[in-house]
Amino acid sequence: MTVDRTPDDRRPDHHDRRPDHRFHDERRPGDPRRITVDPESVRRSLAGLVLTIVELLRQLMERQALRRVDQGDLSDEQIEELGLTLMALEKNMAELREHFGLTQDDLNIDLGPLGPLLPRD
Repeated sequence: MTVDRTPDDRRPDHHDRRPDHRFHDERRPGDPRRITVDPESVRRSLAGLVLTIVELLRQLMERQALRRVDQGDLSDEQIEELGLTLMALEKNMAELREHFGLTQDDLNIDLGPLGPLLPRD
C-alpha cells in the first residue's frame, strides 16, 4: 500500500520544529516561577521533616506505653524504666529542635481538611 503525500502534510525538517518545552527550559534567572534554593533552608526543611516523623513515632510509642501501664501489664520497675526512657527521648527531641532552630509547631504539618498531623496538647 502506498500513501501519496502532498507537500502540506510532509514532516517538517529538523530546523522547522519548535523546541519541545518538556525538555528545554527557557526561563531566565529572576523569573518568578524559578525556585532558588538556599542550602541552609534545605537543611532546615529536611531536618524538620525527619524530626516530624520521629516526633510522630515518639508520641505513638508514648500512647502505647500509657495503654500498657493502664492495662497493668508492666511491673513497677518496667513502668519506672519506661517513664525515664520516654522523658529522655522527649529531652533529646527538644535539643534537636533547638539545634535546628525549630519549634514544636514547626513539626506539626497541616494536613488541610484532616487537621494537624500531631495532636495539640
